[in-house]
Amino acid sequence: MTPPEGLNRSALTTRRTLAAFLAAPALARAQEAFPSRPLRLVVGFPPGTAADLTARLSVPMLSERLGQPIIIENRPGAGSGIAAEAVTRAAPDGYTLLLASAANVIGQLMQPNATYDMKRDFAPIATLTDLPNILVAHPTLGVRSVRELIAHARARPDQVFYGSSGIATAPHLSGELFNQMAGVRMVHVPYAGSGQAMTDLLEGRVQVMFSPAPTARAHIESGKLLALATSGAERTALAPGLPTVAESGLPGFDTSIWFGLMAPAATPAPILRRLAEATAAVTAAPAIQARFREQGMDPLPKGPEAFAALVAAELTKWAAVVAAAGAR
Repeated sequence: MTPPEGLNRSALTTRRTLAAFLAAPALARAQEAFPSRPLRLVVGFPPGTAADLTARLSVPMLSERLGQPIIIENRPGAGSGIAAEAVTRAAPDGYTLLLASAANVIGQLMQPNATYDMKRDFAPIATLTDLPNILVAHPTLGVRSVRELIAHARARPDQVFYGSSGIATAPHLSGELFNQMAGVRMVHVPYAGSGQAMTDLLEGRVQVMFSPAPTARAHIESGKLLALATSGAERTALAPGLPTVAESGLPGFDTSIWFGLMAPAATPAPILRRLAEATAAVTAAPAIQARFREQGMDPLPKGPEAFAALVAAELTKWAAVVAAAGAR
């Protein structure tokens, strides 16, 4: 005789409740013992990039604090979107982490069919580094400050060309934000990477670029390029005498590139706390901070709440830039 449908549902609910009750102690023990095996850190950029360097400089001490090896897995492509999607599909147990960056925020906004959402799909752990862009100009442009660049570009709409490492990259949208805030029309010229863009800037084929600080440093020191300002909210330790764009006439301008650790959204809170504590120890270590600065990056010690606020602010800022520029 078949039991009534309501009885079947009741029995199913009871079995699920019992299963959850029996599994709870095992889950609690797993959280207390975390981590009990190696972790995986997915990086959405190739070896040798700032993202990869951030991971490789951080992992040894992070591994020591956690007591387990951490395997770095480079999965470049789609502005770190491939890496982000891979982590959203991972078990939310703390053993698979994403080296998240500003590129993931921009990628979500620039791709209509993005397969991830930075606020919905990830739990912020802590930030690690901040990579400032430096606004550089070819000497033949004849400008030596942000104010002079704005005046020059206003007088010559569509005649100043700025290079970038590609469409939907931070240097690209930095230029778009500059155009909007300064009321100018510089023309974007995208390249397949910052190396090609820098080559044409040095040749004078483009006149301006928001360049990652490590890429621009040698050319600034040689006099081949002029440094006008740094793009972050604060001055960088790499060039403490260089003003920010915000200080130079565009208050609120901030387009630095941050990197930090995130986990799948459903990761248990005790595991997230364990990871956040270990990461905070890394960014607070003077030796690690010195290594970051040697590579042209500033340490960025933000905990989970501050990291979540940073992501929310970035989504708001870049959504407005993308919408105004009609960028895709």
